[in-house]
Amino acid sequence: MITADWELRPASTADVEAIAELRAVVMRPDLERLGRYDERRVRQRLRNSFVPEYAWVIEVGGAFAGCVALRPADDAHWLEHFFVAPHLQGSGVGSGVLRELLERADRDRLLVRLNVLRGSAARRLYERHGFTTESQDPVDVFMVRKPAYGPGEG
Repeated sequence: MITADWELRPASTADVEAIAELRAVVMRPDLERLGRYDERRVRQRLRNSFVPEYAWVIEVGGAFAGCVALRPADDAHWLEHFFVAPHLQGSGVGSGVLRELLERADRDRLLVRLNVLRGSAARRLYERHGFTTESQDPVDVFMVRKPAYGPGEG
């Protein structure tokens, strides 16, 4: 596997429409498979829940290539809005970004949670990085990852 060079930069409100569009493209096959694709709602859900302060834009060669967010919550941080452009999926960009964010979470001893659509290929990526299934419903699988080190380690 050839890993593309990537960088993270802080997201801003100016990035919302590009991210909403990427979300629609990336999630469409899984949402259609689940009978839940709605052209407008797929974008609006991103707009309604996007908080730039917790998000980064993924760039490859200086160009927009995806996004990811790590939102603090009471008992964990939520990995959200993790989308990589289809032409870069499988290139190592997603694994590299996820590895970097999880290293940060490990240093801070943070539990990380996420949800992924049932049947999504992304679930394998999360499992390879230590996420386990906590629960599931007809649409989503809820996963969690404990910090890699315990107190005093690392």
